[in-house]
Amino acid sequence: MAALARNLDVAKSALYNHVASKQDVLRLMEERLISQVDVAGFGCGPWDEAMRRWAWSYRDVFSKHTPLIPVIAVLPVADAPRTLEMYEAVSSDLAAAGIPNSKIVPSIVAIESLVFGAAFDVDAPPDVFDGCLGGFSPSFAVALQAARAAEIEEPRHDAAFNLGVEALLEGLKALLT
Repeated sequence: MAALARNLDVAKSALYNHVASKQDVLRLMEERLISQVDVAGFGCGPWDEAMRRWAWSYRDVFSKHTPLIPVIAVLPVADAPRTLEMYEAVSSDLAAAGIPNSKIVPSIVAIESLVFGAAFDVDAPPDVFDGCLGGFSPSFAVALQAARAAEIEEPRHDAAFNLGVEALLEGLKALLT
């Protein structure tokens, strides 16, 4: 709170006129970010297209705010209405599609896990795998060269995220009742 007050050029005590705790500040930040995530596809088209659109939007929003991921990912959502609205939209579509109720929350958490990890990958240095083109990991070196050749068509971080989203969606389709 002291650092936030300095950053805003106000007294720390002034912050408490607006929020009760650091937890409240974090919840407000979470709600601001979640309000930018696209959930418009839910309830008006195929569930898998809505999930795809949601996942990409979610990743793009959080890729601009990666330092907040470790904090927001573990915040309780009971007092976060926008977050709960997002979860309700996703849950409703998954239930309407025939995903068993017992698999809906694990499905959301699986996609969020992919989203948060992929958000970090967006800003990973392009040379993160440099030096891996040699004798110690020959199979990986071949795969890395092929991936780099494919980057002409699609950036590495988008290709990886797309593969993950599509794999998760195929897995969800297998759960349809």
